[in-house]
Amino acid sequence: MKRFLLVFTLLSSLVGWSQNGTVHGTVSENGQNLPFINIYLKGTQSGTATDGDGNYSITDLSPGNYVLIASAIGYEPFRKSFLIGKDESVTLNIQLNQSAEALDEMVVTGTLKAVSRLESAVPVEVYKPSFLKKNPTPSIFEALQNVNGVRPQINCNVCNTGDIHINGLEGPYTLVLIDGMPIVSGLGTVYGLSGIPNSLIEQIEIVKGPASTLYGSEAVGGLINIITKHAPNAPEFFADAYLTGWGEYNLDVGSKIEIGKKTDLLLGVNYFNYDEIIDNNGDNFTDLTLQDRVSVFQKWNFKREDAKVFSLAGRFFYEDRWGGELQWTPEFRGGNEIYGESIYTRRWEVLGKYQLPIDEKVMLSMSYNDHNQNSVYGDVLYLADQRIGFGQMTWDKTVGNHDLLFGSAIRYNYYDDNTPATLNADEVWIPSLFIQDELKLAEKHSILGGVRYDYDQRHGNIFTPRVAYKWKISDNDIFRVNAGTGFRVVNLFTEDHAALTGSRDVIIVEELKPERSLNVNLNYLKKIYADNGTFVGLDASAFYTHFSNIILPDYDTNPNQIIYDNLDGKSVSKGVSANIDLVLPNGLKFLVGATWQDVSNTENGVTSRQILTESITGTWNVSYTFRSLDLTLDYTGNLYGPMRLPTLGELDPRQDFSPTWSIQNIQFTYKGLDKFEFYGGVKNLLDWTPNRGNPFIIARADDPFDQNVQFDSQGNAVATADNPFALTFDPSYVYGPNQGIRGFFGLRYTVF
Repeated sequence: MKRFLLVFTLLSSLVGWSQNGTVHGTVSENGQNLPFINIYLKGTQSGTATDGDGNYSITDLSPGNYVLIASAIGYEPFRKSFLIGKDESVTLNIQLNQSAEALDEMVVTGTLKAVSRLESAVPVEVYKPSFLKKNPTPSIFEALQNVNGVRPQINCNVCNTGDIHINGLEGPYTLVLIDGMPIVSGLGTVYGLSGIPNSLIEQIEIVKGPASTLYGSEAVGGLINIITKHAPNAPEFFADAYLTGWGEYNLDVGSKIEIGKKTDLLLGVNYFNYDEIIDNNGDNFTDLTLQDRVSVFQKWNFKREDAKVFSLAGRFFYEDRWGGELQWTPEFRGGNEIYGESIYTRRWEVLGKYQLPIDEKVMLSMSYNDHNQNSVYGDVLYLADQRIGFGQMTWDKTVGNHDLLFGSAIRYNYYDDNTPATLNADEVWIPSLFIQDELKLAEKHSILGGVRYDYDQRHGNIFTPRVAYKWKISDNDIFRVNAGTGFRVVNLFTEDHAALTGSRDVIIVEELKPERSLNVNLNYLKKIYADNGTFVGLDASAFYTHFSNIILPDYDTNPNQIIYDNLDGKSVSKGVSANIDLVLPNGLKFLVGATWQDVSNTENGVTSRQILTESITGTWNVSYTFRSLDLTLDYTGNLYGPMRLPTLGELDPRQDFSPTWSIQNIQFTYKGLDKFEFYGGVKNLLDWTPNRGNPFIIARADDPFDQNVQFDSQGNAVATADNPFALTFDPSYVYGPNQGIRGFFGLRYTVF
């Protein structure tokens, strides 16, 4: 026994003496030492932070292989493998590079030229693919629910189509672009945000406020620019697949392919399928539209000896979706026996950029899309074709303190459908000229001015000026003021699903005129770097938009009609918005946003809140990585305040205003295996659905063709024993998704 104790003591001593390896060094950037940088060894509890002089040291390391990781807000993570032996001291000096995730990342959307976000005269919000991964969704449309001030609005309980609201403004006021090209509008607003694999996205840039000076019609309330990766920066291969407890399947697959020495091809395929009939609210209608969707995207990058830009991209999109009564099958499509809404969508797009081979910075850009939609809403058939072509040439020129941009564009619009509102196909060419000048007044002050001229043969000459002022108080404090005008030419039926459902008569009381707007936006950006490594970022804005000639659907005058005309008065959207980004030294990250807004319409001295527009919005994203487990936790959510809802008259028992509601999600991501990520969690933790507090959501769901509704001589529904609330069939009472709580699990595989 004594010999055993002696051997045990000697072994323990040897083990103790063997745990004395040390790794140390200095962390710097461009020769300047960096304090308070987080340093840790992957898979262990060993870690530290650099001191005030940028030095670090980790001691008492057992012999073996280690992976050292250095990270800090604003810098690319550093990773280095090293081997340490007994009594060995390893010197590992670290050089960090600034991260594209930082607040000074490059943006292009605000001024049509690549500039640092801090230097941009126009405030631009930037979201990376890592943001989208925190709550995986089958489309960017749904992913935007966690962006403060941006809300995906579902416009139909049956087919679940929707649009994007920015600062309370309806979807048609938001322009969606891909790589800066306005290929998405009208029919394609939502479809442009579906089917692009997240791994092909470089970043998403959002501008809140008018941008018609550079981008023309539709860019009245704001714009969303989806920027795809440059092929050399994309992974060699990636695959991302997940499924949910509701039976939703989503698959993203892509690759980078070198074709010769001067050509790179970026290829991505997205497939989404949902084929489960679920009716948890018991109204005999599908809670979620059944969908079968495929999208193929490819982007060609051509290497030129002068390093000038030349790229071509294309996308094909097809979707078959339907919702309706549970017993609906395709043979009932377009009939009046079983109600269903069935939509076949086929869309293709092509876009390209070519920088002219001259000394000046002259860029030629083009895009074209063809959208065909074959839809039925009950027994109402909607057939539509839309084609949009766009060409633009810009000249970027610096003269003294003037940073100039000259541009000329031409846009081709074609639209035709089978509705009574479109007697003949609408075909128009819209030429444009624009100029922008950013003048540096002093070291910390600059002003940007611009004007655009469009000629529309239907509406004549259209001018849209804007002005912006930037005061760079310091490298960490920026104040901006932006003001401008916007215009929008309306095509009613491409934008309002309620006009197509057949549940109400559509009344157009006059020839609709283009809408015009005046917008002012104040923005303050603040960054704080504390001595202990804590980072705080504040981005706050106040906004005001005044519309004239706005076109709004009137649901209130007659519950059996939707009346469209130009508002004889004003429409105002105003509010304040703020985002706070907090990163703690232990790796805990918070991104919290809130918006208060008041969107109202005034006509004949009477002011009313806009329908389906929330008064408050809150979003949050909390992340923490358990380093020793290679496990990341993401808790995301949103909160929406009351919004006025489209009820069907005084007897309608449904709530006139929505409650304050919230959708919250949790996700765990494991990255312990090389090239693999496993993720899973729960969506809609609170199991919230809009039928709470309401006797029903869809009016007269048991009589979708109004066969048992009695009408008076004016065409109004009257109360009967079978219809005590005097209702007609109407699925437009919707303000949130019908999906309740559900789990999900996914796998990502990436080869760089």
